[in-house]
Amino acid sequence: MSLRAKLTVGTATAASLLLLAGTAAAAQPGAPGIGDPYYPNAGNGGYDVSHYDIRLTYQPASDTLSGTTTILAKTTQDLSRFDLDFLLKVSSVRVNNKAADFSQAGGELVVDPRGTLRKGSDVTVVVTYSDVPSTHAVDGYTSWKRTPDGALAIDQPDIAPWWFPSNNHPTDKAKFDVSVAVPAGVEVISGGLFGGTTQQVNGYTRWRYRSLQPQATYLAFIAIGQFEIRQSTAPNGQPVLNAYSERLGDDYGASVASVERTPEVNEFLESYFGPYPFEAQGGVVTPGLGFALENQTRPTYDTAFFRRGSNTYVVAHELGHQWFGDSVSVHGWKDIWLNEGFASYAEWLWSEHVGEGTAQENSDYVYASYPADDPFWQVLPADPGPEDQFHNAVYDRGALTLHALRAEIGDEAFFRLLKEWPRVKRNSDASTEEFIAFAERLSGKQLDELFRTWLYTPEKPAAAPGAAGPSARAASVTEPKSRQKIKETHEILAAHQR
Repeated sequence: MSLRAKLTVGTATAASLLLLAGTAAAAQPGAPGIGDPYYPNAGNGGYDVSHYDIRLTYQPASDTLSGTTTILAKTTQDLSRFDLDFLLKVSSVRVNNKAADFSQAGGELVVDPRGTLRKGSDVTVVVTYSDVPSTHAVDGYTSWKRTPDGALAIDQPDIAPWWFPSNNHPTDKAKFDVSVAVPAGVEVISGGLFGGTTQQVNGYTRWRYRSLQPQATYLAFIAIGQFEIRQSTAPNGQPVLNAYSERLGDDYGASVASVERTPEVNEFLESYFGPYPFEAQGGVVTPGLGFALENQTRPTYDTAFFRRGSNTYVVAHELGHQWFGDSVSVHGWKDIWLNEGFASYAEWLWSEHVGEGTAQENSDYVYASYPADDPFWQVLPADPGPEDQFHNAVYDRGALTLHALRAEIGDEAFFRLLKEWPRVKRNSDASTEEFIAFAERLSGKQLDELFRTWLYTPEKPAAAPGAAGPSARAASVTEPKSRQKIKETHEILAAHQR
């Protein structure tokens, strides 16, 4: 749930404006929202973050999270004050080494630096805080998940406000250092390169992680509890860190049999999507999550995905997101099909690779599975609305859209697009409109009608992707062997919808 309930901070009164020396212009407060049409108060205006250094201590017994986050940013306007998205109780804020005034309400931490921050200047913000994250809710929902042995700071589209102050929107990506101290015998998992542990004099152990590539705030995570950690090296030389909760029970074997194949699946996806975009690989399996999420470099999976045996389809889905969703993030949350459609198509490619159904067979079966009067076709993948952001149509119709594009422009252009799009847009964000324009330039074809049919029309298209005529071919298709696992995966993923 996005912080839609955050109080909107009004513009400052004329009396509060600080005049810039030597000019007639006045500094203005940064906007309390970045302007996302689904979540207008998500993110903030007036600055861009380049780095978060998050140094915390967590006490599982009381669910108390304490520490300091240091934010490195650059102003994009003359600022009289600015907002950070944050829910926990703050004790102090310093801006460029000076104490700042601050207030908190509705998920906003409003910072007054006691002077003007000039446009284009480097800013260091240090926020110190201590609170119990599980006691905070927005619109009745708490993203922080307390578990019997620790906690999970994992969710989409919002998790950051429950554990670190941020500019909480995918259009402002940054690098991260994450350091968490916990009682001895408790493990901490996060993203990026594992920097080892340090024993502290108070009996706690500090765990360190560093992300070398920019990431969206919702893709930064921590998993705290009792975990078995396995470290290895991928064929490309990258470090692999996988973590398995000690509470997996009978699902342990299937979980390990699936997630340990992460380097293999990444190697396969590289053949279609180009070089893996990050510095490390891995995954986490834990109860108490309820879904899977493509946390950057280290996706996290609920045990439910492995209750019927191994499931490499969910692994292929979340690893597909490393290119589509993580490296190339959504420009706005309405563009979510650019994440989920591509990740779902990665499952179809993996299905073909392991001999359990071609992409065409998966496409035919999905198309035939939803009758024309099914509400599925009423959800528009390119603009599903916040209430249907994780609807099956975003996943399945998104993948159908890509298969229709493949049929229209041909395999050569399509597979070139699968590599060129994440290469050109690496470490940035993108909109549906940008993707359509990119596909048209690369293919040399006008594709408005195709995308209008598959992304924007609230009815079932007349023909399955690649069909020569009306849906005759798809009327009596055989279910590919992969469909049971893929359907099971999507049902659990879609259950994340709130």
